[in-house]
Amino acid sequence: MKAANEMFTKPAPAVKPGDLAVVVGAGVSGVAAAKLLHKLGARVRLLDRSLDRIPADFAEWAESAGVEIVCGEHSPSQFRDAKLVVPSPGVAAAVISKFLPDGTPPEIMAETELAWRQLSGEPVLGVTGTSGKTTTTSLCAAMLKEQGLTVFTGGNIGTPLSEYILSGEKADVVVLELSSFQLQTCSTLHPRVGILLNISENHLDFHKDMDEYISAKMRLFANQTETDLAVLQDGMDELAGKYGIKARKIHYTESDRFPDMQLMGPHNRCNAEAAWLACREFGVTEEAAARAVAAFQPLEHRLEKVAEINGVLYVNDSKCTTVEALRVALSSFDRPVVLLAGGKFKGGDLPGLCPLLKEHARCVALFGASRERFEPAWRDTLPVTWDRTLEQALRRVAGKDGQPALAHEGDVVLLAPACSSYDQYPNYLRRGEDFKRVVHEVLA
Repeated sequence: MKAANEMFTKPAPAVKPGDLAVVVGAGVSGVAAAKLLHKLGARVRLLDRSLDRIPADFAEWAESAGVEIVCGEHSPSQFRDAKLVVPSPGVAAAVISKFLPDGTPPEIMAETELAWRQLSGEPVLGVTGTSGKTTTTSLCAAMLKEQGLTVFTGGNIGTPLSEYILSGEKADVVVLELSSFQLQTCSTLHPRVGILLNISENHLDFHKDMDEYISAKMRLFANQTETDLAVLQDGMDELAGKYGIKARKIHYTESDRFPDMQLMGPHNRCNAEAAWLACREFGVTEEAAARAVAAFQPLEHRLEKVAEINGVLYVNDSKCTTVEALRVALSSFDRPVVLLAGGKFKGGDLPGLCPLLKEHARCVALFGASRERFEPAWRDTLPVTWDRTLEQALRRVAGKDGQPALAHEGDVVLLAPACSSYDQYPNYLRRGEDFKRVVHEVLA
């Protein structure tokens, strides 16, 4: 593995002492960014529309640290004189821009970019893509650890990079899951190794179009040089050429390199291959990678086997929030699927899934929002029902309310919503937990 500081040029600091920095959103990344900015000597103002979203312990710390918290609707006055704005990953830069002053507006910077500028040369392995990011990021971390390296794993996977900087720890490799939201406002981020898993329609309720979404993803490679590595799905040569990737490129496909893998589906064989090709750059042997993959347990809410009841297997893939992720989930089973889908639709080609549904699914049990999208697209291909809530849909599937059960012995009941959860749940985690609750408490 290259020395940690080889070819590393320290980026310019995001702020100078005394500069005003505005953080938008009091989620985990916003809180971490505010603390890091305070440590860097900035005057910090954190904005959130709701007082209820301010964590009590953070509010107590902010008061003692002199960090200003402002709640309510945003206004231009809140951003006046700011040198830097750090938005929550879910807040589009375009939304913030309308509040910024004319002339020389402050830089809008992702929390990841802010923290990256404080690294001391630790190499970064960055993972992005429409689906499979969390599993691949976790596989990378497991392989590196199996080789004996110390690893920080974070970013979109749950722990902000700012928390790593604040901890004072020093890892051999920093492994980051990176979303389009984060990458869009990264300007100097420079991973030693970048993995692009796939790109399909997603977050079109956030990005203005697919071009903007793809451009955000490709920022992962924007600052790489010929000494770095880009790990790309096979068939991405045209995309790599369009965005001028300078790094060495290696392509991966589905592989049987790791036969003892516990993860389901051909997509996970792709994820493991991509992780191995990336980790090899840091000195990980194939033997160490194989041990890590064999020991790797399926992640919660990602094709997670919940229970088998009366010969019916219940699988929780609540993390499936896109049409492409649904395509992957359906292809993971060789037994008939009863599909649970619905929620806040983010875009994608639903009619294009009809051949795959016809091949793999017995019927679809819709729930929650977006019925008007799914039903017309699929009802001519297979039976489609709808219920207001996930629990009602599950009861229908299991025949708990006096109706014939939709699921038969040998079937898989698959929660793969192809939508975000925001119609009825605060996040996909709560949706998956509710699925498991109903399976264990109502259906068992």
